[in-house]
Amino acid sequence: MEVFYFIVFGGLAAVVATLELSKSSKDRVNTTSAFNSFKNNYLLVYSLMMAGDWLQGPYVYFLYRHYGFDKGDIGRLFIAGFGSSMLFGTIVGSLADKQGRKRACITYCITYILSCITKHSPQYKVLMVGRVLGGIATSLLFSAFESWLVAEHNKRSFDPQWLSLTFSKAIFLGNGLVAIISGLFANLLTDNLGFGPVAPFDAAACFLAIGMVVILSSWSENYGDPSENKDLMSQFKVAATAIASDEKIALLGAIQSLFEGSMYTFVFLWTPALSPNEEDIPHGFIFATFMLSSMLGSSIASRLMARPTLKVESYMQIVFAISAFTLLLPVITNFFFVTSGEKGGSMSFGGCIQLMGFCTFEACVGLFWPSIMKMRSQYIPEEARSTIMNFFRIPLNIFVCVVLYNVNAFPITVMFGMCSIFLFMAAILQRRLMSVAESHKALKGEDWTAMREVGGEEEPLTA
Repeated sequence: MEVFYFIVFGGLAAVVATLELSKSSKDRVNTTSAFNSFKNNYLLVYSLMMAGDWLQGPYVYFLYRHYGFDKGDIGRLFIAGFGSSMLFGTIVGSLADKQGRKRACITYCITYILSCITKHSPQYKVLMVGRVLGGIATSLLFSAFESWLVAEHNKRSFDPQWLSLTFSKAIFLGNGLVAIISGLFANLLTDNLGFGPVAPFDAAACFLAIGMVVILSSWSENYGDPSENKDLMSQFKVAATAIASDEKIALLGAIQSLFEGSMYTFVFLWTPALSPNEEDIPHGFIFATFMLSSMLGSSIASRLMARPTLKVESYMQIVFAISAFTLLLPVITNFFFVTSGEKGGSMSFGGCIQLMGFCTFEACVGLFWPSIMKMRSQYIPEEARSTIMNFFRIPLNIFVCVVLYNVNAFPITVMFGMCSIFLFMAAILQRRLMSVAESHKALKGEDWTAMREVGGEEEPLTA
């Protein structure tokens, strides 16, 4: 069975390498040296920030178990993280629009470093503070950096299409290659070198500090709406009004929440799905395979977005439909195949089918990130970008907290079935978003034609 894992990993690696090396002129975008310098600087910072995040991921649960906490205690720690992201993250995200996105990115670094430091304490209260800080940092990671990039890209008058290039490369590196290397490096520090489960958090703090130095030395500040007469509640009202008055923004927020909610639920469910009877599976190797699948998705996304005639709103309908089917596989295989083996044994045949489906889902995740970033850059207004993006995370965090609290209350097939339904709903809403966007574009075209016709009729009268 070990050969199966290597075949899957090797096959994915070969496909990713082939896609990257075989890009033609149609798959590449001609850019300027100034843009390439700007893009590479952002990719360096983003990769360092993601390294600081990925280094911690594989050992958070393990560290809490190492300190002697049970499943219930650990669950409450995770709920605190998502809860703080929902409550405090929204406020901090709004302050980013007003006080500056560069400052928000630096705040992310400092907050996450402090969170890493708390991991040295076995005291539950100290670890709880660390989870709250980590929740705030997560909100900033997924809003402040993207908001800074979009504003700075537009401020420097770069081609809007080039944003897609930066997005796809950021996901390819930050959510793919860096994730794989970080997982292996964390394993090296903890197991091979014997530094213990706190070592990955210390390494994460170092990478975050290096990234903060790069931000301080090379980034300029930009704002959403820096006007002095707008307080925090005014920022919230602007964001809420934008969501309520523009169906495209509301649809985008719903799509993001449905997909990311299913994605984070999958993070908690894939291990018991593949080893329901505690079969011996290589968790680290499977995680690396998932990240390689994500790289495959982002590589495909870069090719799709390089074609100006192909709309993101169009192909994402297919992506959501495929992802809905992949998370339905555990339900299907439960009826037709034996999905569990012996304790300590190899993965069952049904588990192998599920693994292939999960790799496909991760490829959809790799497609999702740069594509949703592209759509956010098109539809979310600049003056409240970070605020609106954190508003989108409120239903996501509520959903994940509810799932965590009731993770043992429902069979795993019910949880996967629920996620599949959510993803199918996302596909339907994506189709609605495309039709609304096309109708708005057509109306703008008609208004422009009417204005030109009126102007043409008035010119003789003023001659």
